[in-house]
Amino acid sequence: MKVKFDQLSAECSKLTTRRYSTSFSLGIQFLDKQLHNPIYAIYGFVRLADEIVDSFHDFDKKLLLDEFKKDCFKAIADGISLNPILNSFQQTVHNYSIDHDLINKFLYSMEMDLYKQDYTPEKYNEYILGSAEVVGLMCLCVFTGGDKQRYEELKPSAMKLGAAFQKINFLRDIGADYLQLNRTYFPGVDLAQFTETDKRKIELDIEADLQEALKGIRQLPGSSRRGVFLAYRYYQKLFEKIKLAGACNVFSTRFRISNRRKIALLFDTLLKYKLNWI
Repeated sequence: MKVKFDQLSAECSKLTTRRYSTSFSLGIQFLDKQLHNPIYAIYGFVRLADEIVDSFHDFDKKLLLDEFKKDCFKAIADGISLNPILNSFQQTVHNYSIDHDLINKFLYSMEMDLYKQDYTPEKYNEYILGSAEVVGLMCLCVFTGGDKQRYEELKPSAMKLGAAFQKINFLRDIGADYLQLNRTYFPGVDLAQFTETDKRKIELDIEADLQEALKGIRQLPGSSRRGVFLAYRYYQKLFEKIKLAGACNVFSTRFRISNRRKIALLFDTLLKYKLNWI
């Protein structure tokens, strides 16, 4: 029995989520309790891979990511890993029958970040699919608890939600990605001459994704609907702040929702949820 180690692994995934994302941590708290650990496990796995490509500049990132991928699938095959994050993740993969293709697509998008990319619309869509949409689908596997029919019905909306969150992150981090990491995600946009027209085009795309995502949130099981709606509302408010800023300001401002605003948003969201205003 490895109960203590599994508990430790779950705690590591939880700590990782809380250290890196207060917004997701808050959203997870409003899922039913039995969903907490599997969603922490998914976030912890995703966060480690993202950290490799975004932060470990003094190391061989490709080697680290290759080893991480190998260790991930070994953990799934063996049913255990001495890496607590991977141990927690492999349990979730098994318990909720997460398709290995989703994991492969995610890791491929992380590999894309290792190199300078000139994003065509096709490449951009491929990156969004792997880096965000499949993460939404991993979470949907947990939320639907093995109900394949409900999973298929909610799949398009879950993908739109993941895409919307990722695109909002791209817009929020556009300056850091371009100036520090030499990354340009939006196809057909010259960030050296980023215009209001460019920004508005991106915003319209995000608005369409958010509208479609909300349709799916309304149909989620009660065990997950409230927590996902809270995360949606957080990103919606963040997006509203970004929309109010000029195109030049997005390069110099790190947009965020203050803790005070998050608390107000929390109570407002819970009220809307109880009144069924979603």
